[in-house]
Amino acid sequence: MDFSRFMPTLPFSDPVLIFFIVLTIILFAPLLLNRLRIPHIIGMILAGMIFGPHGLNFLAHDSSFTIFGNVGLLYLMFLVGLEMNIHDFRKIKSRGIAFGTYTFLLPMILGTLSSYYLLRLDLPTSILLASMYASHTLVAYPIVLRYGVGKQPAVTITIAGTVITVLGALLILAIIVGKQTGVINEWFWLRLTLGIAIYCTFILYVFPRLARWFFKKYSDSVSQYIFVLALVFSASFLAKPAGLEPIIGAFFAGIVLNRFIPSVSPLMNRIEFVGNALFIPYFLIGVGMLIDLSVIFSGWKALFVALVMSGVATLSKWLAAWVTQKHFGLTKTDRAMIFGLSNGQAAATLAAVLIGYNLGLFDENILNGTIIMILVTCTISSFATERAAQKMVTLRPVEENDKELSASRDARILIPVANPDTLENLINFAILSKGERRQNPLYALHVIDDNKETKHANAAGVQLLEQAEKTAAASDIKVKGISRYDINIASGIIHTIKEQNISEVVLGLHHKSNIVDSFFGSKVEDLLKNTNKMVSIAKCITPINMITRIVVAVPEKAQYESGFTKWIDRIANMGRQIGCRVIFYAHPDTMVQLQAILQQRKDNLRSEFERLDSWEEILTLTGVILQDDLFVLISARRTSLSYNSEFEKLPLQLSRYFAENNFVVLFPEQFGDAPELPTFTSDPLAINVQRNYTQFTTLRDFFDKLTRRHKLWNHRRQKIKKE
Repeated sequence: MDFSRFMPTLPFSDPVLIFFIVLTIILFAPLLLNRLRIPHIIGMILAGMIFGPHGLNFLAHDSSFTIFGNVGLLYLMFLVGLEMNIHDFRKIKSRGIAFGTYTFLLPMILGTLSSYYLLRLDLPTSILLASMYASHTLVAYPIVLRYGVGKQPAVTITIAGTVITVLGALLILAIIVGKQTGVINEWFWLRLTLGIAIYCTFILYVFPRLARWFFKKYSDSVSQYIFVLALVFSASFLAKPAGLEPIIGAFFAGIVLNRFIPSVSPLMNRIEFVGNALFIPYFLIGVGMLIDLSVIFSGWKALFVALVMSGVATLSKWLAAWVTQKHFGLTKTDRAMIFGLSNGQAAATLAAVLIGYNLGLFDENILNGTIIMILVTCTISSFATERAAQKMVTLRPVEENDKELSASRDARILIPVANPDTLENLINFAILSKGERRQNPLYALHVIDDNKETKHANAAGVQLLEQAEKTAAASDIKVKGISRYDINIASGIIHTIKEQNISEVVLGLHHKSNIVDSFFGSKVEDLLKNTNKMVSIAKCITPINMITRIVVAVPEKAQYESGFTKWIDRIANMGRQIGCRVIFYAHPDTMVQLQAILQQRKDNLRSEFERLDSWEEILTLTGVILQDDLFVLISARRTSLSYNSEFEKLPLQLSRYFAENNFVVLFPEQFGDAPELPTFTSDPLAINVQRNYTQFTTLRDFFDKLTRRHKLWNHRRQKIKKE
């Protein structure tokens, strides 16, 4: 039997075999290179060189690699925009613009001079070649994501500079090509300006409204992911008619959708997973398949051109990073990160050299030199970025790390589950409030009442706990499901708090079962009486990632509660990850403490402060709270210092004036650990501590109110006398 007809020919054409080889490369390249301390990106590029047409010829650079490579590049630029902190970007935009100017002009000047005098090219060709040095691709950005330093100022500065220099390089390319083809005329600049203006207006106006509508209407995870990809590639496609490159469109889409995809969310987890597992590695392997090392030995001229191009590209980018460091007083680690990210050449460089080659401006030596330059710069970029990222992690202030880790470890959040309709929002609320540096899992609890039928309740509880685990797993968060029998639900929650050392509880607002039932329900009231842990009662009509603002109403003397810092931390975590403004309404004395704590956090929360002299003014916020806002009311237990008798009206006010709004009623932690209040019911001389203290606080509030009214009356009387 002739087995030769069953053997595949080189390069392989069977799509199943091709995909198997690519997946094998993606799997084993990082594993093998980890031992050699070589960045994963270099492994992908080297694998493309080895298995590509210029190596073993197992894989041909066919249409599949062209498609997946382009998709991977667009996906990479989309992730860059999605990871960027817009609030931080606004703060460093001047530095970003300055770096963009340096990293464009220095390569243009050095590149033009070296091409004209060393490579003996004419002036238009020298300028076009210099534009290739000016542009760069964020090939090493996956390293930044892996080390979690994407929000560092140096990274944000580099991203801002990337957009500027790529736009400048592509504009130079358009002008040179236009002159060669005779396209440039009196209408060229007007057409380009109008095209960019219309495109930017359309993306900024249509995409956010479309995203808000879709995410509110459809909660299916697959549909949301496909919808996001559709927006990304539509923005990339529409960029071309506007005179921009698709990579700019993908980056722009990431900036616009940044607001709707929190960094810790199921959707963000899926986007990063698919990109890092498939599309971006495909792009890197495709880049490696273009590299032909044999051109180095084809002649001294090809080697000379490759050395000049690689040297100029690397030197000019290092000079741009050095000038930026000196100009703004950055550290050497910041300079290394800026240089590492900006030194990689790939996408725009390939586009420019192929266009120049097809127009006859570049010869084969320039084409081959560009391929070698891509290999050299990508290698240097990967190593430099890896080392800088490691230093950024290790040089982070120890006390800041300890503080964040301590806060993360302390966050042991319990979520009693009973209603499948509110479960997903409660889980997402807990995930966002916990923060990114998460150590402990979430705890989902289902309590089965011993006094009721348990068979159906047990089955429903198992289903709810499974749903909670699936919802959190989509965000790569672990959930510990707990199912228990107890005499009632409140007792089950209280016992679980003690057994699991829970730090806070997140509850959904219950549905009133009868006309005499209270607004919060008897279970919540029992819970508040028997535990001093932080308790949040949430009602979320809008998906939590669609929140546009968080409005926080803070009572007077809230700063004296032991849980003051904790609830500020949780709200700040939510605001930072959703990317929305947080507006605090508080008494002036409390406001000073709020501002001090937020300044100590140093996480650039977009916070605003408004005056709320008395809790009686809470209804004035009805004209402030919008439909997509989250209204957080900091309440207090009766025995706490910040308790106000006006809190008794809160259920009626919420049900009457804020029924259509998202709100959270938050009871801060009190006295640290829960005290065991003595109750001597058999002793006729026993004192009910809680009741007497409650009466005292009510009396205190009454006299405070009289004092305020007396002061106000005196102030008005003096004013009338003066008039």
